[in-house]
Amino acid sequence: MGMASLFGGATSSCASQQSTHVSEEKQHADAMAQYSDLSGGEHLIIGMLVYPEMYLLDFVGPLSVFESLMNREIHLIWKNSEPISSTSSHIQITPTTTFENCPEHLDVLFVPGGVPGTFTMMEDLEVLSFLATKGKTARYISSVCTGSLILGSAGLLNGYRATSYWSLKDVLSEFGAIVCDERVVVDRNRITGGGVTAGIDLALTITERLRNQTYAKAIQLYLEYDPAPPFNSGSPEKAPKVVKKFLLDMFQGMHEKALTIAKKKVRV
Repeated sequence: MGMASLFGGATSSCASQQSTHVSEEKQHADAMAQYSDLSGGEHLIIGMLVYPEMYLLDFVGPLSVFESLMNREIHLIWKNSEPISSTSSHIQITPTTTFENCPEHLDVLFVPGGVPGTFTMMEDLEVLSFLATKGKTARYISSVCTGSLILGSAGLLNGYRATSYWSLKDVLSEFGAIVCDERVVVDRNRITGGGVTAGIDLALTITERLRNQTYAKAIQLYLEYDPAPPFNSGSPEKAPKVVKKFLLDMFQGMHEKALTIAKKKVRV
């Protein structure tokens, strides 16, 4: 059973199963009516920027949460509708909405991270202009991982507390952001998440604000999001020194490039 079918209703395309599905849909509808005070709410418009060489999990984690919301529409936004290659060579993402056709008002404007795509977006004036414009009216402006560097480049984090991927978050100060160490940082209507898997935490945090805490918890249970990693090395504070040094050495060029781009202070 998909997320949409659990929270948003399902339809059958197989005539032989029609009777069973009608019964299931009635049961589903009755349950939704019974708990409408928990799951109801205004119509939501969620815009998720997608771009070449973004990190797939940065995008898919939050999408899995947002798709569970009832009475919502989700737009995967890019310059055109051509399929986009992510950092995974096996999976492409097809945008559903262009910059030109994006709804005027967004309840959520979300930007994923991913290197090398992030670096290109930090200097793409068309992308930065789009984000700056939508950021003026968006209810919540959010990102995960290095997506916050793109928000910063668009001028959307100046004076706001924010976070990013652990080895690059110091770069946010170049955009006037106040760098924080929390996994999810909320400052007024700016909500930023740390690296990759923090996207699920971020989306649940946003869901609580869009709907309510009980519904956000229901999504968490549906996803069975109850992390119990086999190793306690998921942050630079917890990881063994050799592990941290290995990654820092490997990512040294990445940090230097991010800082160089940020110091250019590209204006939109």
